[in-house]
Amino acid sequence: MRRASNPLILESDGNSNPNLATCETAKALTCPELGTRYRALSADATTAFGLSPQLVIHDELGQCRGPRSPLFEALETATGAQENPLSIIISTQAPTDGDLLSVLIDDALAGNDPHTVVKLHTAPSELDPFDEATIRMANPAFGTFLNAKEVLAMANDAKRMPARQAEFENLILNRRIESTNAFVSPTVWKACGEPVGSLDGLTLYGGLDLSEVADLTALVLIGWRDGKWRVQPTFWVPAEGLSERATADRVPYNLWRAQGYLETTPGKTVSYEYVANHLRRLFDRYNIAKIGFDRWNYRHFLPWLFKAGLSEQFVADHFLEFGQGMQSMSPALRDLEQVLLEGQLAHADSSIEGPTTSIFSANCRGSNISPCPFASRSSRMI
Repeated sequence: MRRASNPLILESDGNSNPNLATCETAKALTCPELGTRYRALSADATTAFGLSPQLVIHDELGQCRGPRSPLFEALETATGAQENPLSIIISTQAPTDGDLLSVLIDDALAGNDPHTVVKLHTAPSELDPFDEATIRMANPAFGTFLNAKEVLAMANDAKRMPARQAEFENLILNRRIESTNAFVSPTVWKACGEPVGSLDGLTLYGGLDLSEVADLTALVLIGWRDGKWRVQPTFWVPAEGLSERATADRVPYNLWRAQGYLETTPGKTVSYEYVANHLRRLFDRYNIAKIGFDRWNYRHFLPWLFKAGLSEQFVADHFLEFGQGMQSMSPALRDLEQVLLEGQLAHADSSIEGPTTSIFSANCRGSNISPCPFASRSSRMI
């Protein structure tokens, strides 16, 4: 790939070319005769400022989560003074479509830049991950300098221990797959991507998850029509600091907003008043029977519902507390799993791994299931 986060680290074995001078403290290799200098950089983007490289090699860019990397951007914009700069990326694929490497690969495969060349060796998702022929598709060096016996042993381990399968598929088969135990597999989720259509005239039920200060707030409405639950989710996040939050959490909030999957609210926090007014408008438009809510922060939200014009009796009739523990969540998640597997859900969200599939993984204890939220980079929970 022409676009070429950690440039290679060179080691001297004592038999290096006499025309090359090494400087281990600076992690640099110099050729005085040609006037060239090779330097390995740390992940700190500030180390790339002020450079004007002719060649940039990005190693394992797939480890960069989210759609941005300050180091990548600093290096790519630093080549502008060169007549024929070259950037190379050598990496296993990133876990999700929203990660930087995936964005670059998809753009290149679409043919948007004729100067970008992609050599992608991966195993299609529909093939048996443990079959030797599948493994060979993603590993051209299989049986030569890649130890075939060791790789097949890894495949047997992953087949015997499902907890290791996702890691095997990502690192050995070069597939885009999260190494976490996702509650909803991408294949099942995308199979339910039928357009939702209008919710007008349907009896609706909802779920409301309130944020603390700057986290995401979510509202999901569902209604039954033509043998499927039609889903209309709304996710809010503060507009101020969105780019910084996307970088810190390594989640593509900017991309989701641009694609219409995420709404932003004015200011640095999600205003409860804003959410309450939105709910009032929904009650005026739709036939909403019940909205389940987590008791967390609800007492702070309740006054804003009254201020929005909803009476105490109306709130009592239409809002229902729903526990977030194993006892309440496990039966609900099992029902949801059945609905998903039987294709009785329509969410129109099959084009990306959007916010809905990124919210939680499965936390299993015996026969029980509960959400296990992913921790953000700032140690806050989504």
